[in-house]
Amino acid sequence: MTHATADTNLPRHFSTYLYRHGTLYLLLLLTPPLLWFGIVYLGSLFALLIQSFYTFDDFSMTVLPRFTLKNYQGLFAAANLDIVLRTFSMAASVSVFCACLGFPIAYYMARYATGWQRGFFYIAVLLPMWASYIVKAYSWTVILAKGGIVYWFIDKAGLTPLIEALLDIPFLGGNTLSTSHLGRFLVFSYIWLPFMILPIQASIERINPNLLAASADLGARPSQTFTTVLLPLATPGVIAGSIFTFCLTFGDFIIPTLVGPSGLFIGTMVYTQQGAIGNIPMAAAFTVVPIIVIGLYLIFAKRMGAFDAL
Repeated sequence: MTHATADTNLPRHFSTYLYRHGTLYLLLLLTPPLLWFGIVYLGSLFALLIQSFYTFDDFSMTVLPRFTLKNYQGLFAAANLDIVLRTFSMAASVSVFCACLGFPIAYYMARYATGWQRGFFYIAVLLPMWASYIVKAYSWTVILAKGGIVYWFIDKAGLTPLIEALLDIPFLGGNTLSTSHLGRFLVFSYIWLPFMILPIQASIERINPNLLAASADLGARPSQTFTTVLLPLATPGVIAGSIFTFCLTFGDFIIPTLVGPSGLFIGTMVYTQQGAIGNIPMAAAFTVVPIIVIGLYLIFAKRMGAFDAL
């Protein structure tokens, strides 16, 4: 056998060896992503956790590797606890609203839309996701500002007194829609709504239509069929969609910076502590909060069967 023939047969022998040793083949395939996940992702989280126990010297504005629990104690201060609760309430309300708004759309897509209608709905739902996230967020600051298109429609519809009354409500309003909690809530809901519709639609498609027909044959009213058959079977899809809406809202810092009043969210607080002040330990402690909350929520979602609906 010549040297050239040996070089040609070497890849074939190697592939045959891998075919006969499936465990080694699987290990070679999984090693690069596992290294990336273990070193880059988990390693960075571990480094973040370690730094959350460091000390920040307010006088010299430097981080000292001295173990302390002061950062986590600071999370329970009234101002910091208010930030956590504000972020949690916004994430929960956006998830509930997206579920209520997205369920009818998803149901129509799964049960009634056919042919070009289904394609139209898919494009309508997915099209906003193709645009840049930053562009959409900045666009809404203009849309909701005074003199924007929303205020123009409100004025033409004669709803100006109603909007002004809503903006006067504490924890909801502000000077304008673009500087109010209501406007921030609307922007969050618009951007994350597609992430709620698609899992619900996929979950409803898996429901056997004969179950709905059997419920009607047994004399159940449409409302009873919805509450006792459709909704329980589609709940994993709702929970799956809420994973995206809740987690993405909980960790976002761009929309709270651009839209709404000046109150901080967890994301903006982390950015302020690390970017403006340089207090990396306190920023790391704040970052641990969404990790714990989202981790607990994912455990709840798994028990509800949400992962099977993705």
